[in-house]
Amino acid sequence: MDEKIFMQAALEEARLAYEEDEVPIGAVITDENANIITKAHNRREYDKNALLHAEIIAINDACKILGGWRLHKCTLYVTLEPCPMCAGAIINSRIKRVVFAAKDPKAGCFGSVLNFNSYPFNHKPEIVQGVCEKESLELMGKFFNRLREKRNEKNY
Repeated sequence: MDEKIFMQAALEEARLAYEEDEVPIGAVITDENANIITKAHNRREYDKNALLHAEIIAINDACKILGGWRLHKCTLYVTLEPCPMCAGAIINSRIKRVVFAAKDPKAGCFGSVLNFNSYPFNHKPEIVQGVCEKESLELMGKFFNRLREKRNEKNY
């Protein structure tokens, strides 16, 4: 299995978020046969809803598609290390593996700020990090540079 293929699909979702002026985070969930079940990207700004992170949308859609809340045979590919809310959803949905591109030093909960796998939760997903990290960080940097430029233009 080539994890880069699925991370590229997550990066495509992140690019869609970027085009919608959302923080460019994309997620893809695959099944045990390496079939993509669902894709998602951040929609917090568009839908004015703090819960609509890419991972949450993807998990919700995968549960609907698979007809159950246990995603124990699935892998989540996401362009940024999951935050506390998303890490909790990953644990509660029993996702088997999480593959993320870039660490999140401000909110990451699988090694950066906290490591949810070090707590006695009833499920601990396998974590793989650094797949397509450079591309993810470049897109994030481009987004936040654009955001700063827009804010500076408004201040004139």
